[in-house]
Amino acid sequence: MKKLQDILYGVSIESIIGSTAILLKGIEFDSRKIQKETLFVAQKGDVLDGYDFISNAIEQGAVAIICEKIPEKCVKGIVYVIVASASKALGRIAANFYDNPSKKLKLIGVTGTNGKTTVASLLFELFTAVGHPCGLISTIKISYQNSKWDNSHTTPNALALNKHLSKMIDSGVSHCFMEVSSHGIAQYRINGLNFSGGVFTNLTHDHLDYHGDFKSYRDTKKLFFDQLPKTAFALTNIDDRNGAFMLQNSNASNHTYALKQYADFNAQILECEFSGTLLKIQGQEVWTNLAGEFNVQNLLAVYSVANLLGESSLEILKHISTLKPIRGRFETFRTEENVTIVIDYAHTPDALENVLGTINKIRTRNETLITIVGCGGNRDREKRPMMGNKAAALSDKVIFTSDNPRDEDPTSIISEIMQGVAAEDYKKALKITHREEAIAVAGDLVSHGDIVLIAGKGHENYQEIEGRRIPFNDLEIAQKIFLNTNN
Repeated sequence: MKKLQDILYGVSIESIIGSTAILLKGIEFDSRKIQKETLFVAQKGDVLDGYDFISNAIEQGAVAIICEKIPEKCVKGIVYVIVASASKALGRIAANFYDNPSKKLKLIGVTGTNGKTTVASLLFELFTAVGHPCGLISTIKISYQNSKWDNSHTTPNALALNKHLSKMIDSGVSHCFMEVSSHGIAQYRINGLNFSGGVFTNLTHDHLDYHGDFKSYRDTKKLFFDQLPKTAFALTNIDDRNGAFMLQNSNASNHTYALKQYADFNAQILECEFSGTLLKIQGQEVWTNLAGEFNVQNLLAVYSVANLLGESSLEILKHISTLKPIRGRFETFRTEENVTIVIDYAHTPDALENVLGTINKIRTRNETLITIVGCGGNRDREKRPMMGNKAAALSDKVIFTSDNPRDEDPTSIISEIMQGVAAEDYKKALKITHREEAIAVAGDLVSHGDIVLIAGKGHENYQEIEGRRIPFNDLEIAQKIFLNTNN
């Protein structure tokens, strides 16, 4: 149990009603989870406002309330703490309640539009192989000490983050690698965390339905670097036009990586195949099982972080040569007819262009490249025609299909995607709403040596339709169709 006065340390408080000397068993921001002797943080969500559930929380057993304005009727014996932002306060309170676990390990945050999952996951794999007890908080999973949890958000809420970090400390973890999303930054989920380093991968068109415009999206990402302490490092990809911007006014020690210009850390691609890439990092050659320029950028970020954390160059390269592709990130298999199937999470115009660009550099042009892709419903609509344009221009054939239509009509989404297809590419395109049928049609169209890219969902094992998550796995469906397997 913790005293309320202790977990309020560092919180900007406007007023208090009652005594903060009371003991608390826990913290909740969901009134349905409240138990006796709990603190309820009434934060505003995208749809609901916790302030409207204060009475419910008290009925459930809450003894203290964090809120942004004094309730019309204050219940006797309940402590009310008024703050400017309940969401911002939650991060600090959660960190204090769990004894600030982020200060007791090396916490590295990775942000950017594309590459976050790959960089964080590969760092987790590399440092584990080196011998460090590691934790991972990613889009795909939360993992530490041989335990795994599914993750519903790229960056979990502040309570979940600090709870997991606390458990990592208890289990002896020394390093944690974590994806930091723009939503997580904007909603103060990382408030109160102490990062030892931050990595910027790139910035492209995404999440503008939430942020409103590209500048707001970019500035949100920059907030992460602005908040890094002097003891941390800030590492940025200066091949990206926003890379240098992220380092402006950062208190952390600044470092850069790049493939196309001079930087603190450089790499060069020597050979590239579907099975991997031969590259040079800081003048030393290494073969990696990952393919594509975008993956070389990711590996260079991994090398740079490992170097900044004190690992030797030879040790880093040794383990980079053994790393495997992350699930759903340029994941490939080949059929008996020598057809190559690529499964990739690419769901932004830039990511799709990168994956198709990699395939087009590797292929001989004597084969047909078929791309299967869609766009999510209730999300950034501006990118839909851009996705259609890239997919059609860079493929020989393209099948537009469903990808988590959510509450939208999937045929309408596909129509918006088609708006970006150039007139000369229109004849390449098919519209097949049902995703499994789209993959099956690609199976009927392929010949010996052809290539099929199934883009957009990657590791996801569901289709999100009208509030339901229906089981669906691109890799399993593709294996069933192209390899005649039943998983």
